Amino acid sequence: MKSGSKLERVLKAGHFAFTGEVGPPRGANVDAIREKLKHLRGNVDMVNVTDNQTAMVRMSSWAASIICIQEGVEPNFQMVCRDRNRLAMQADILGAYAHGIRNMLCLSGDHQMFGDHPQSKGVFDLDSMQLIMMVKKMRDEGKFLSGSDIDVKPQIFIGAAANPFAEPFEWRVHRLAKKVAAGADFIQTQCVYNMPKIREWVRRANDMGLTEKVYILPGVTPMKSIGMAKYMQSKVPGMDVPDDIIKRLQGVDKKMVADEGIKIACEQIAEFKEMKGVAGVHLMPIEWEHMVPEIAERAGVLPRPEI
Repeated sequence: MKSGSKLERVLKAGHFAFTGEVGPPRGANVDAIREKLKHLRGNVDMVNVTDNQTAMVRMSSWAASIICIQEGVEPNFQMVCRDRNRLAMQADILGAYAHGIRNMLCLSGDHQMFGDHPQSKGVFDLDSMQLIMMVKKMRDEGKFLSGSDIDVKPQIFIGAAANPFAEPFEWRVHRLAKKVAAGADFIQTQCVYNMPKIREWVRRANDMGLTEKVYILPGVTPMKSIGMAKYMQSKVPGMDVPDDIIKRLQGVDKKMVADEGIKIACEQIAEFKEMKGVAGVHLMPIEWEHMVPEIAERAGVLPRPEI
């Protein structure tokens, strides 16, 4: 196995990256992860492994990431600020690196009030910006946040998230700039449905010179149903689903809605391939992992580079 991050090699070589995502199970079911991963292996460059997403208890991200490595899939270990203080964070980063994990996504995390343990105490010792800076300090300086030396520096490819659709829109690119300054190597965005808005956000990032310093991977999630589209439009904070997406899905036969959702996703990927400042896409199939091979084929992103 080559050392370092495959995602980093793909991006630095100038290939259009194609990454995926997997949610660990609500238990210790290893076979459930393996079943998802068999559809992702060879079709994506790396797989995000979520960390108690939506504040629901799941198998830990680092443990599920180790299973990814065992199954021949490169993981992107997610860490949220909600559940750990800086001691636990640094300990988990060292442990993850020791087991071969080379990518990490630094996130704030969904507030615990939305999950299945609303009475739990949110830690938020650091915010996502400080977490990025801490990982960079550990990697580049070989120092803990306390200033003490680290014996073996964790060479982590550092990721961060961005939501180009939250208000106020004008501030979004400046928040991106702060994450780049903090040390983010790559950025994955919220699911994109509003293409005019993401075009403008990327244009501003280009104008500020940010896309020369960081790799941007917009998020793509195929709509499976009209119900899913309406739910995302009205119930998911920070999500921007234009009415024309709903109308387009309503305009096809009910049996063809999922296919139309994939078609929209492939059209987005095609545009992102040509968009200056975009280095790849992050596909979030949301329990639709078995469709990833077909989506990758239809989007024209296969075969993936072996580097």
